[in-house]
Amino acid sequence: MLRFIIRRLLQLIPILLGLSVLLFAWLRALPGGPAQAALGERATPEAIARYNELFGLDEPLYVQYFKFLGRAVRLDFGNSARTGRPVTTEFLERMPGTIELTVFAMIFAVGLGIPLGYLAARKHGSWIDSTSVIASLLGVAIPVFFLAYLLRLGFAVELGWLPGSGRQDVRIDATRITNFYVLDGLLTREWDAAWDAVLHLILPAIALGTIPLAIIVRITRASVLDVVNEDYVRTANAKGLAPSTVRGRHIIRNALLPVSTTIGLQTGLLLSGAVLTETVFAFGGVGSALYDALFARDFAVLQGFILMLAVVYVLVNLLVDISYGLLDPRVRVQ
Repeated sequence: MLRFIIRRLLQLIPILLGLSVLLFAWLRALPGGPAQAALGERATPEAIARYNELFGLDEPLYVQYFKFLGRAVRLDFGNSARTGRPVTTEFLERMPGTIELTVFAMIFAVGLGIPLGYLAARKHGSWIDSTSVIASLLGVAIPVFFLAYLLRLGFAVELGWLPGSGRQDVRIDATRITNFYVLDGLLTREWDAAWDAVLHLILPAIALGTIPLAIIVRITRASVLDVVNEDYVRTANAKGLAPSTVRGRHIIRNALLPVSTTIGLQTGLLLSGAVLTETVFAFGGVGSALYDALFARDFAVLQGFILMLAVVYVLVNLLVDISYGLLDPRVRVQ
């Protein structure tokens, strides 16, 4: 198992290096270069020259890349052009919101996806199975931003049952400790603040968790159908074991191996791709910050946030590999 973990850690190095090269090349491939993009269409040649000299963009590309790589290792991505604050500081302030939203979205997806997938497999060929397959296809096909707008229009605007924007009511004077609003409310025993943060999470979490929910339902259904037909399950039934024992010890435990991998991968994707959902609900996480930075041409934020999100995604996948290795004895023995 130790060799398995070391091998996965070593594989992170070329992945992150390749990503840094792509990100560096993307910024340099902008029309007119980063200086033109940052200064606007009316930038004069003199202003562009001063900008290039100030940020070292007039040096050879390989020198620029190694300087960029050195700063990235130190998590120094410069300051935001909009706020003037360090990019890393803004990321650390925004990331708790995205993590909170991702956790609630995955609770919604896993809490419904595994039971529904298992039920569909047990009722294979019935109307329940057919309905779950059709619903999962719809869940994958509906664009996230469209579903988010429908949820906000229906439950926030028309019915007024749930808040439709932000992470917390601005009128609540909540104490900030970790920037995880729900956790902060629990730690400080400000129950109204914690509950309000939960209410603000419901609609974006449902919108964000719909695609993972559909995928988990389909993977769970297919995995349970495969396991049910295995020889060891038939042997357990032939021995007269209780149905609950067969389900828990032989079917569900083995069927959850591919499902656990899917859950981990979907968690990483949500952490790095909640841009549309956060934008629709003005949620104030990393996704909405990326959206604002893109339209403001704040390339320091874009560069830093994208690279740090990639690191988070890779680390989540590493944890998925390790957890899979702990669950699957065939991997543990390597």
